[in-house]
Amino acid sequence: MKLAIIGLGMAAQAHVAALQELKNRIEISGIYMRSEAKRQATADDMQVAAFASLEAIAADDETDAVLILTPPNARRHIVSMMAAAGKHILLEKPIERDLDTAKELVEMAEKAGVLMGMVLQHRVRQGALSLAALLKDGALGDIAMVRTNVPWWRGQDYYDQPGRGTFAQDGGGVLITQAIHVLDLTLSLCGPVRYVQAMLGTTAVHDTEVEDFATAGLVYENGAIGSICTTTAAFPGEAESICIDGTLGSAKLEGSSLTLHWRDGRFEEQIEEGGSGGGADPMDFPCDWHRGIIANFADAVEGKAELIVSGREALEVHRLIDALMRSSALEGQRVALRAL
Repeated sequence: MKLAIIGLGMAAQAHVAALQELKNRIEISGIYMRSEAKRQATADDMQVAAFASLEAIAADDETDAVLILTPPNARRHIVSMMAAAGKHILLEKPIERDLDTAKELVEMAEKAGVLMGMVLQHRVRQGALSLAALLKDGALGDIAMVRTNVPWWRGQDYYDQPGRGTFAQDGGGVLITQAIHVLDLTLSLCGPVRYVQAMLGTTAVHDTEVEDFATAGLVYENGAIGSICTTTAAFPGEAESICIDGTLGSAKLEGSSLTLHWRDGRFEEQIEEGGSGGGADPMDFPCDWHRGIIANFADAVEGKAELIVSGREALEVHRLIDALMRSSALEGQRVALRAL
């Protein structure tokens, strides 16, 4: 499969490392970014071609798919053009800045008959896979309570980058930019949410217009009660966690490590070392999870597998974030999630 890369933002480091490990099955047909000088220098460094324009990628018969790593506000035109050209699309999270536009992009791809895969790589961590299998088998019993915690840290220098931490570019703060990974994983494990009551705010730690703190109570469709607490103001940053309390046992997924406490007295532990990007260095994690997402995308393009996270499925986490933001704007009133 031949893949073109569009945009090389912060997330590019992990993607490029993953693609290097997949070079025997995926070829980078070229890269594109707006800055001509940076584009050519990066292409020379990566030893790949540099496309002169987005139109050149769309017209390239040998390019099967595109990996889009631009900021969220630059996505709509690119997705529209690539979908119309029949290019399959792998999109760095989030889809776009808000639910309505995200849905529009997903429908563009569906109407054109091309695949849209999402880079929500927490799904392929080993601990997450193990927990998903247990829940699928009903090993924990009925889910009674779900606690999602993202105590991450970003310094002010992170928000001082041009455009970052603005609604115009990102669509929001900690929810859509950082916690989206953990929220998506929570939904994939526990199912959709029915209602939320939320409070979002910006702490004295950061000078930014978007929220760096969000907390909420939730009611899941399956009747479970839950909580969310996410922030980028928790210095020096800790691993994110999802705690699921069932009628037969409880599970704690902290980073990639899984701990199980069974009601019959058994205890199990699955430890996986490695960072998660929760501290001052947002890229402090291995490329393994991105490699898993990209390899799955290639399999899906070739008709060998279903996408781990499709654009349509990723709308669920956008729907949750939309409800959290609406509830906070209504001073914490309980709101139902919008229908897709």
